[in-house]
Amino acid sequence: MLMRTDPFREMDRIVQQLSGTSGTWSKPSVMPMDAYREGDEYVIAFDLPGVSTEAIDIDVERNMLTVKAERRPVAKADSVKMELSERPLGVFSRQIMLADTLDTERIQADYDAGVLTLRIPIAERAKPRKVSISAGSGRKQISG
Repeated sequence: MLMRTDPFREMDRIVQQLSGTSGTWSKPSVMPMDAYREGDEYVIAFDLPGVSTEAIDIDVERNMLTVKAERRPVAKADSVKMELSERPLGVFSRQIMLADTLDTERIQADYDAGVLTLRIPIAERAKPRKVSISAGSGRKQISG
């Protein structure tokens, strides 16, 4: 039900990790995610440790889900000398094409322990339903 929009994003992420570059608004870094079906909904979990909820933006336009987040550097006093900095800073983004069978009007978003979790219900029209057969009339009737 989910489709990746850019097969080269993972290569970009690896290059950014090796080169130490961070994402910008014009060229954001990719954020790691998991996606799975749980009952009658799809769940997408994004790793965003150290990002405040105010720095996360979630948009849905038609069937395109876009999640953008920004991890800013922590303000340090002038007397602080950085010895090691491995935590990536900058802008992170992910775009996911959602199937027509998902109800994008009822997406729920939760943020806990650095993980943004989106729950997208499967649309009622996409759920399986039984077709009943009327005796004698030859017509089939759909029951929901």
